[in-house]
Amino acid sequence: MASGNGAYVVHRILKDNLSFYDLHGYSPYVELFPPAFYLFALKKCKEAYITHVTPDYGCFFYSPKSPMVVTFHNYVLDSVARDFTSPAQRLHYKTDLRYFTKKSLSLASVVTSVSQFTANLVKKDLGYKNDVKVIYNGVDTDSFRPNKRQPRKTIRVLFSGNLTKRKGAHLLPLIAEGLDDGIEILYTVGLRSNNCIPSHPKLVNLGSVKFVDMPAIYQQADMLLFPTFREGFGLAAAEAMSCGIPVVATNASSLPELVVHGHGGYLCEPGNVIDFSEKINLLASSPKLRQSMGGFNRERVLKKFSVRRMVLDYKALFENL
Repeated sequence: MASGNGAYVVHRILKDNLSFYDLHGYSPYVELFPPAFYLFALKKCKEAYITHVTPDYGCFFYSPKSPMVVTFHNYVLDSVARDFTSPAQRLHYKTDLRYFTKKSLSLASVVTSVSQFTANLVKKDLGYKNDVKVIYNGVDTDSFRPNKRQPRKTIRVLFSGNLTKRKGAHLLPLIAEGLDDGIEILYTVGLRSNNCIPSHPKLVNLGSVKFVDMPAIYQQADMLLFPTFREGFGLAAAEAMSCGIPVVATNASSLPELVVHGHGGYLCEPGNVIDFSEKINLLASSPKLRQSMGGFNRERVLKKFSVRRMVLDYKALFENL
């Protein structure tokens, strides 16, 4: 699968926890010439007992000698997702990528999804009639864990992800305008983004942060801001929850499956910058509320979104195949 994204991180966790699992990443630029995948597949996949792929180009790695598991980490082919793409991307999604995705589905022995929302989209938009098994992504709760925060005057709100419109990055300056004094938004630029956002006194650019360094970033934050418009799962939200901090996220796509409104944070209407600012100000004014919501989130991740649970689910699936 393509490297440099959240899905690759999840598959790397499977590699680290399953002795029989091997992971081969490729540069996203290979996608510019899909026939090149055949050469990759001949070299990497011919001796595999099972092939585990993402749907976009999974069909190129199919072998009739072994079953293929297709996992949807996101879904970008429907009309809502196309609103956050360029004209060239929309043409790509509507034509060849849609064809490759449907071809992958037709060859799959099992189809899985990282959220019920994404599973429902696959069945509705592609007309897929078979079952889509939901296996939520897992967080390394030993690495992403709560840490004692040093008292300080400034409340730190973290935005983690690529600076794209789909992630809601363009809303950050507008949300910052509505924040009370003593609150700042720290943001990363992601690993696959060259975008930038306008400067603002309450915005702090952390640059590109390696995955191994992300637990420390979450541990230094007081809450996560996640104004995304579309998520297949919402790994940043799960990681923040595992670190014991509340989440202010969008009430859309898969986020309600992670964040329990009023208990682990707040869910705001998509694009409503006033709502986001108000909820951040509310949390900033109450250390007790942040602590209780953070504790709720930590327990929720341990029960439902841990690496152990995810690994066991995939292990059972592979062994059954």
